[in-house]
Amino acid sequence: MKEKGLLIVLSGPSGVGKGTVRKELFSDPRTTYEYSISMTTRLPREGEIDGIDYFFKSREDFETLISQDKLLEYAEYVGNYYGTPVDYVRETINDGRDVFLEIEVQGAKQIRDKFPEGLFIFLAPPSLSELQNRLVHRGTETDDIIADRVETARKELEMMNLYDYVVENDHVTLACERIHAIVLAEHLRRDRVEARYKKMLEVE
Repeated sequence: MKEKGLLIVLSGPSGVGKGTVRKELFSDPRTTYEYSISMTTRLPREGEIDGIDYFFKSREDFETLISQDKLLEYAEYVGNYYGTPVDYVRETINDGRDVFLEIEVQGAKQIRDKFPEGLFIFLAPPSLSELQNRLVHRGTETDDIIADRVETARKELEMMNLYDYVVENDHVTLACERIHAIVLAEHLRRDRVEARYKKMLEVE
């Protein structure tokens, strides 16, 4: 009996370091998760590559996918759409492989409603002032947008109750170790492995 893979959802406020943590996780040779690349209508940032960091789509193309119910979740955030292609996620989990999603909080809430059995991890900043500093040093947004993101982060921190685990991103390497430990523990849950052992005990 093949055990299904996990749907691992990493989420948290903008600027908390989700992308940095995800890249560190996937540079680790121990990582066997399949990364599900999100779609977005925002413009690529410097160094981002279509099909690797995101699938960059026009607003028209994205709205066509919405109408075709081809997204597991989607959200409009600071004037841009973000979403997750549904077919790839379902096929990979059914094949026994873990799927890793790095998404915004709005999207995580939608997935929680559709896939309550998923593993939901909230990446939290050490403090709101540290979050603001990270956004400023990133140098990709105006002061007004940064202020909007910090205010949005306050609201998103209040949605922490939707998640199974909280990992503080005080140091990227430590955050990754915590995530690996959570995933390992989830794979060992009794309700995930019980059927395999019952099968083993069946009398031929």
